[in-house]
Amino acid sequence: MTAITVLLWILATLLTGAGLAGLVLPALPGPLLLFAGLWVAALAESFVHVGATTLIILGVMAALASLADFVAGAFGARRYGASARAVTGATLGAVVGIFFGLPGLLLGPFIGALVGELSMHSGLAAAGRAGWGATVGLALGTAAKLAFGIAMVGLFLVVRFF
Repeated sequence: MTAITVLLWILATLLTGAGLAGLVLPALPGPLLLFAGLWVAALAESFVHVGATTLIILGVMAALASLADFVAGAFGARRYGASARAVTGATLGAVVGIFFGLPGLLLGPFIGALVGELSMHSGLAAAGRAGWGATVGLALGTAAKLAFGIAMVGLFLVVRFF
């Protein structure tokens, strides 16, 4: 193994790890980082095992994961009447919530959407519905990203080793 190959594998590992973390952490573009890591892993082996067709499929899956995350978040928020400020608040709440562990990840989007909706002079009931909708949308989007991400890794491993 050459030094370049070792460096490529290290980069692939770092990108893939960051991508997997980004599937659940809203501050990281998980699907994009995961795709980049898998692409670099294929490059490290000169595309001998994982070729263009598989990489195109992985790229489409990464794009669909990102789209599903966006659509689920918007759907959840709009379904429950959230304003654009509530959606922004939910996103910011999720980012801040990261620093408070699992309770922060669960409560951050709700509190952020609640504050965002209240800043629009909505009543507490409407803000609560918006907070709930934004939280549900964020959870659905995260679940979709996780499903696509696990499928991407699975496809890569099957093509590489079987």
